Amino acid sequence: MISVRELHKHYRVHQRAPGLWPAFQSIFRRAYEEVRAVDGISFEVKPGERVGFLGPNGAGKTTTLKVLSGLLHPTAGEVRVGAFTPTQRQDSFLKTITLVMGQKQQLIWDLPPSETFELNRGIYGIPRPQFNETLAELSRWLELGTLVSKPTRQLSLGERMKCELAAALIHRPSVLFLDEPTIGLDVSMQATIRAFIRQYNERYGATLILTSHYMDDVAALCPRVVVIDRGKLSYDGGLEELVRHVRPEKRVVLQFERAVSEQSWEQYGKLVSAESRSVVLQVRNDQVSAVVTRALGNLPVKDLTIENAPLEEVMSELFSRSRAAAPETPA
Repeated sequence: MISVRELHKHYRVHQRAPGLWPAFQSIFRRAYEEVRAVDGISFEVKPGERVGFLGPNGAGKTTTLKVLSGLLHPTAGEVRVGAFTPTQRQDSFLKTITLVMGQKQQLIWDLPPSETFELNRGIYGIPRPQFNETLAELSRWLELGTLVSKPTRQLSLGERMKCELAAALIHRPSVLFLDEPTIGLDVSMQATIRAFIRQYNERYGATLILTSHYMDDVAALCPRVVVIDRGKLSYDGGLEELVRHVRPEKRVVLQFERAVSEQSWEQYGKLVSAESRSVVLQVRNDQVSAVVTRALGNLPVKDLTIENAPLEEVMSELFSRSRAAAPETPA
């Protein structure tokens, strides 16, 4: 469904020092720096697949999504979405995709979201019966209720985000580009948005590329992740495989019935954190069974949990490794 081959997107950025004199000089002579926002990445996404597109700030994620949606022309490389070349911006292509950016909105500020829904119906040429059916379904999944009849400016951030998603999906796109759709939302609203995205994917078989700095979004929705840093591909594969590759150790969390005096935690594993009634240990996979047996025999364990390292730590270490292995290039 999505094919990206050796994608490059470079910019010429004007550079000047602060102050009046440098500003005057720049009228006649300007210095430019080439910024490689995307620098030769390649990947493919199958129909119906949910893929997390991850990287630190400035890695090139949003630039790539804008190229895929036809908003930007690539400097070099080949990009295909279905049978279309995005830069041609054909009507039939635009009717198959949507791009949702959590920091931008399409809702009209002083009008209710229902007006935006009607506007999009006209833009996409959606038949009235299909529009009514889709809107009823989206309203039920997102629990929109009376929100659609209130002025947008009176809605909370979470309510606006739900209406944004409804407006973006009113034409039933088969390819979704979601750029930080849960940014700024509370944990309850994040869970609601994640559940809705999964429902839409399963209901319509839509292909999904998701960028997010909330690792809970990625873990809940994306079995596969594509990671880029400084415009280059760092990893492409399963999320579980990434965790095992970067952090093969397990976290053993012990909760105690009573306060435990100072222990030599090294006999159990690497100490991550310790309190009077709990401790977190980092243990090699082949030693987990022995450590658990030893802890249950020697300590007043009330509860025990074995889990992977936090995904945030995994991603941070992956970025550190990729930057240490790569030569320094313009950000």
